[in-house]
Amino acid sequence: MKRKETAIEKLSLKIFNIWQKTWLLLTCGDEDNFNTMTVGWGSFGTVWNKPFAQIFVRPTRHTWSFCNNYPFFTLCSFPQEFQNDLSFLGSKSGKDCDKISLTRLHVEKSKKVPAPSFVEADLAIECRKIYWGDLIPGNFLDDYIPKCYPEKDYHRVFYGEILHVEATEPFF
Repeated sequence: MKRKETAIEKLSLKIFNIWQKTWLLLTCGDEDNFNTMTVGWGSFGTVWNKPFAQIFVRPTRHTWSFCNNYPFFTLCSFPQEFQNDLSFLGSKSGKDCDKISLTRLHVEKSKKVPAPSFVEADLAIECRKIYWGDLIPGNFLDDYIPKCYPEKDYHRVFYGEILHVEATEPFF
């Protein structure tokens, strides 16, 4: 099913499902130099009167430097049949191999941002970074949270203004 451009206010997401079960591919960079990784932590909403996507990236991930050095990113969701590809992309580093070529996914040019999207995606969200901040362990209020960081590799949080959305029928 082909994606269609849709207004952000018409987008309908099962928020917990998309982050925890379906996952998303985060891609940062431009068409000549980019990296992608699977993400399962994040949010969508409105902040500073703008629609946003929020993502979390650990400094130990290869994508971290791309998120810091490039002003745009994409988030793509996929049909269930690509779950193994997303699992692979979340477990291998782009600095070690051309990991996308080892999947069934194909890169495509995005409509509004230099960071690429994927042909097979049923949802493609294009974003421009508007804020970042590092998680501060001293601010954790729940004793469980530090257990998520046995290596002390605390996430950097990035907020991206959503500039463009393309989705298949189930998303609107």
